[in-house]
Amino acid sequence: MPITEQHVGRSYPATAPYEISRAKIAEFAAALGDADNPAYSGSVPIAPPTFAVLLAAGSWESMFADPELELSLSRTVHADQRFTWQRPLRAGDEVVAQLRIDKVRLRGATAIITIAVDLSSTSGESLCTATSTLMHTAAEAA
Repeated sequence: MPITEQHVGRSYPATAPYEISRAKIAEFAAALGDADNPAYSGSVPIAPPTFAVLLAAGSWESMFADPELELSLSRTVHADQRFTWQRPLRAGDEVVAQLRIDKVRLRGATAIITIAVDLSSTSGESLCTATSTLMHTAAEAA
């Protein structure tokens, strides 16, 4: 059975810890064209806000691997992204990401899925919630 409103509330195990390094922060800032921003270097660099999407997207694998949902990344469009911050991500943070399905709306062959990924430190500190809206087309419509 493909994804339905009945799947709202389903959550998946947290990802393996990801250690945020100075090098990864610098690479990401450079990719954004913001390598000269002093916030992303120095003795205690923070990660650019959108760095959180790397960690959040790492948790998507468990949802797409769930055979009951019949989801395929190749039939998915990432339509919206929001972040709710408790504090910035910093070099040295070890972060895990846990995904839950918050909302499912069905419109013909399209499922509009809202997921929330809670990012927290391995010590349990809440860091950020990354909320995404995905539009997924059923296999028979593709």
